Amino acid sequence: MSDIQAQFSILKQSADPAVADAIAQLIDNGEDHELNRINALDFSRRAGFDEERVISGFLHASRLGLFDLTWNVLCPGCSGVLDAHDTLKSLRHDDYHCGLCACGYEPSVDEQVEVAFTVSPKVRRIAAHDPNTLPLWEYYKQIFWSSGIDLDEGSFASLSEEVTLDALELPAGERAVLSLQLPPQFIIAFEPVTHSAHFIDVQGEPTKERQQLALIYNKAHPPTGSITLRPGPLRLSLDNQSGMRTLPTVFVAADALHDLLGKRRPFLTAKRMLSNQTFRDVFKADNLTIDQRLKITSLTFLFTDLKGSTALYERVGDLAAFDLVRAHFRALLEIIASEKGAVVKTIGDAVMATFVRPEHAIVAGLRMRAAMDALNAERGTDDLVVKIGIHEGPCLAVMLNERQDYFGQTVNIAARVQGLATSQAIHVTGPVIDAPAVAAILDREAITPIQKQAALRGIADRIVVYEIP
Repeated sequence: MSDIQAQFSILKQSADPAVADAIAQLIDNGEDHELNRINALDFSRRAGFDEERVISGFLHASRLGLFDLTWNVLCPGCSGVLDAHDTLKSLRHDDYHCGLCACGYEPSVDEQVEVAFTVSPKVRRIAAHDPNTLPLWEYYKQIFWSSGIDLDEGSFASLSEEVTLDALELPAGERAVLSLQLPPQFIIAFEPVTHSAHFIDVQGEPTKERQQLALIYNKAHPPTGSITLRPGPLRLSLDNQSGMRTLPTVFVAADALHDLLGKRRPFLTAKRMLSNQTFRDVFKADNLTIDQRLKITSLTFLFTDLKGSTALYERVGDLAAFDLVRAHFRALLEIIASEKGAVVKTIGDAVMATFVRPEHAIVAGLRMRAAMDALNAERGTDDLVVKIGIHEGPCLAVMLNERQDYFGQTVNIAARVQGLATSQAIHVTGPVIDAPAVAAILDREAITPIQKQAALRGIADRIVVYEIP
């Protein structure tokens, strides 16, 4: 058995076997471009598999060395990849600049950091492993734009024919001259390798006199520049001093280009990855550094605590109580993982978990309550009473006590809201209740939330909370 066959054998044991088979078929039969920056959500949709099982499958495959996992910082405007990192530790908190959009962005892991998978060169060599050999438009498709851009063959034909005045491959150290006829529109001379751009505002009376513009490409990523020219002929001189091949492209920045860049599909975000139980379990080494602070604009926190656990130990004895508490943990952790959440940590008899969306946390909370009722029914007692609190809001992803954790007022409020519970009732905050999907779930379950005013320890103002009876 070859090493790769042995790796797939292990993969079938750790991941869903059907997903593992689909991954193996992709590696064996997929086109080169299909194995570069794989969009796990799109793969799931096309193959008809559950998203969480696919994400788990690719994570286990990456852990075995079949794929390389990358964290790509995206421009929210054009979805261009501003930087690619092979570990979360390399992600900077300062601005990333997009030359095409002429904007700087502080990366948020919500929608601006994509997690993608590329087949390892040890498993199968593909063209994207040497991006300087890719044809111009393949470079745009496979390297410059993220897996969230939904461009098919027709879209690329439109890109190259309708919105591009000219484009060429310019080897290192060489010069070229383009002769263009400028239309009365906004023009962008963009270079995706050095990520630099020059903007040409074409306006005024047309001219027959040839206009001149010279651009130099180098490793310093020259700042975005702009110039106003008149409709008519342009002699565009290009000098490649970057030490690598460049791909100067002259775009017409009109509706056709905006429509193409507006074709998006869902992709796997870093926020979702950080709230994925498989990632937290198998990629513990790929955590943040001690100094990193990654901004998350919205994350849902669920806190649980076992009511009266001390009295439980006294009432039934240490051994019986330990078995009961362990069964409670098993049930809670299984529910969290199955509802697209992840356990951040356990503290005594308490659990802190995160979910990308509040409706996942609500469903998890309702299932937890039902699971405790089932465990109590098995024993003929009501010993297991889990207090649950849920809150959603902004936070920071940080490293605390050698563990990827979260910090901020949202975390504090979620923990305090859980402390309000005195029975199996779940307590949630306004941002959770206001989520349309949460309202739909409560309506389906015929649950009417009870609104309350609450003073939370360490929180200056009283807040509105809702009891889910």
